[in-house]
Amino acid sequence: MEMMKIPHVLLISLPFQGHVSPMVQFTKRLASKGLQVTFLCPSSTIVLNNSDSINIEYISYKDDPTVRNSEEYMANIQKHASDKLVQVIEKQKRCGHPFDVLVHDSLMPWAVDFGHQHGLRVASFFTQACAVNAIFYLVFQGKLRPPLKEGSCLSSLPSSIPVRDFRDLPSDLYDERRPGAIELLASQFSHVQKDDWILCNTFLELETQVVNWLSSKWKIMTIGPSVPSMFLDKRLADDRDYGLSLFKPEGEACIKWLDEKDTDSVVYVSFGSLANLVQDQMDEIAWGLLNSECNFLWVVRDTEKSKLSEKFIEESADRGLIVNWCPQLEVLAHDAVGSFMTHCGWNSTLEALSLGVPMMVLPQWTDQTTNAKYIVDVWKTGVRVKAHDKESITREDITKSVKDVMEGTKREELKTNALKLKEMAIEAMSEGGSSDKNIDDFISEIVNPTTST
Repeated sequence: MEMMKIPHVLLISLPFQGHVSPMVQFTKRLASKGLQVTFLCPSSTIVLNNSDSINIEYISYKDDPTVRNSEEYMANIQKHASDKLVQVIEKQKRCGHPFDVLVHDSLMPWAVDFGHQHGLRVASFFTQACAVNAIFYLVFQGKLRPPLKEGSCLSSLPSSIPVRDFRDLPSDLYDERRPGAIELLASQFSHVQKDDWILCNTFLELETQVVNWLSSKWKIMTIGPSVPSMFLDKRLADDRDYGLSLFKPEGEACIKWLDEKDTDSVVYVSFGSLANLVQDQMDEIAWGLLNSECNFLWVVRDTEKSKLSEKFIEESADRGLIVNWCPQLEVLAHDAVGSFMTHCGWNSTLEALSLGVPMMVLPQWTDQTTNAKYIVDVWKTGVRVKAHDKESITREDITKSVKDVMEGTKREELKTNALKLKEMAIEAMSEGGSSDKNIDDFISEIVNPTTST
């Protein structure tokens, strides 16, 4: 009797940590359920803990000095990625292990036609919240017309998106400092009707209403939170970190320092891999943290450290630890960490929600403003550091937000809500949970194409 062929899935993401990490986790889930998987990742990636069940191929995204804008940048990405995809597809054909499905980053819409031309079924992987996806879909449809301003009509937003202030929408819809960004983000939906599946890094219980709204338009499968299993359902025993990183974390120093601190006594501060704070912001955050009298662990990239004054570094030495990167999941899961001051990137948001950590939100740009709105007003697991009507943050804002989240009745409310969502996240990824079931259905439809609708 002929042995049943094991389906082979090829996955590719953009060369950004916020895109690589969740797709790697999804890749691990597919491999753990018996599929053959190959992940294409940037050649600059550091392999921290690669699983033997995942085949990794590297793409060298060579910088083009002639690139002038986001459109040309993405065209350069497409050129290198499509060339590598052809090589890998042909290689696997020759080896007798051809691919069946291509899972592509949603910001690579060209990959839909590419995959179909090579005889593959195709899934689009959205790395942002479904609420943000819905907003940019309305932009794509022409129902939301940026640039938005005070008084702009938001009536096209469905009731499932409780945003009434345009400043709670993604910043590119009203801040014109990133030319081409809106077109790029709306382009995710240019081929969405051709995708065989739409995979979203969220979970149904977190965004029920907007997921249902989007499901009426496309075949949505929530498959998140795409966080290492040992921080969620614990079914993948060796899955303790993302395994691939564009940065080298300073893990041992962070954890050793945290081990010496009391439970819930540390404020963890990180604004992600792309945010660049101006000097005044860095000063106010620094002195606000110090004035709070709380311990703090602050991730400051090497390119940003010059913005910290020598006086602050000296005076904070007894209470603070400043590092250029750290294993964020381990830090958020540590008993000593009581709160998280965050830029509200979606991966960081999902990690904090999955680990039950209350947040202080200080969004910088893009989807972070919408994520912050949900954290504060929908999920009620955090506080806003700066109100919309204030031009800039002050050290008093920082100190107040730290005290609100670390002390008293407000903390109790935030922590209770955070722990409820933590349980929902764990349940979603556990056997039979909403996301786990969707992953199983995805695999079933790959194995038995006739079951796909």
